[in-house]
Amino acid sequence: MTILRTNQIVKSFDGVTVLHDISVGFEAGTVTSIIGPSGSGKSTFLRTLNQLEEIESGSVFFYDEDITKKASDLNHLRTKIGMVFQSFHLFNNMSVLENCTIGQIKVLKRTPIEAKEHALLYLKKVGMAAFANRNASQLSGGQKQRVAIARMLSMDPDILLFDEPTSSLDPEMVGEVLDVMKQIMNEDLTCIVVTHEMDFAKEVSDRILFMDQGRIALDGSVEEVFNDANNVRIAQFLHRMR
Repeated sequence: MTILRTNQIVKSFDGVTVLHDISVGFEAGTVTSIIGPSGSGKSTFLRTLNQLEEIESGSVFFYDEDITKKASDLNHLRTKIGMVFQSFHLFNNMSVLENCTIGQIKVLKRTPIEAKEHALLYLKKVGMAAFANRNASQLSGGQKQRVAIARMLSMDPDILLFDEPTSSLDPEMVGEVLDVMKQIMNEDLTCIVVTHEMDFAKEVSDRILFMDQGRIALDGSVEEVFNDANNVRIAQFLHRMR
């Protein structure tokens, strides 16, 4: 079942078009990695999927609802299409537990007890339950990203978006976050990941989108994308990423 799809979306910044007529669908329960050079539009495209970036033309459909229409409830939408950012976006003046319960209470209208139970379930899953009462500002980068993942999962989203979740981490912290993501992706969740970690993309993905100059230049399986000796552009990109 196609859970999310775009139809000819176009996005520009200051008169420069950064996304060109992108039409693509995502199937429920699959993992899609989006790769490509810096400036190719990967993160911008990802942010259009939950309308953090408005588009100039085209449509984005979540199930069969056009979420680009002004009548869309974007706060509700973003509980269903959750996102983990490069720079964590935690509330540093709150505890780990509070970071994972505030959205549940404010948006999902769960009771504090329900929200706490749900948050602790996911904090345990990402290995951060022991830090529940610690202030978020006291955590390492890798710990913050794991809390951000738990916070997103606590909202019970239908789709998980990851925008280069390891790009702000020290090299020794990258592995712990990728391990958590691998665990999540083994649970039949729908995930769309912008990443520069090629080995990770190969391991977890059902599908790879290669973006170049604001377009999807190649859309295929791991085998089709990483072993396409005839595609000079992706061969150049992969060579630089080694």
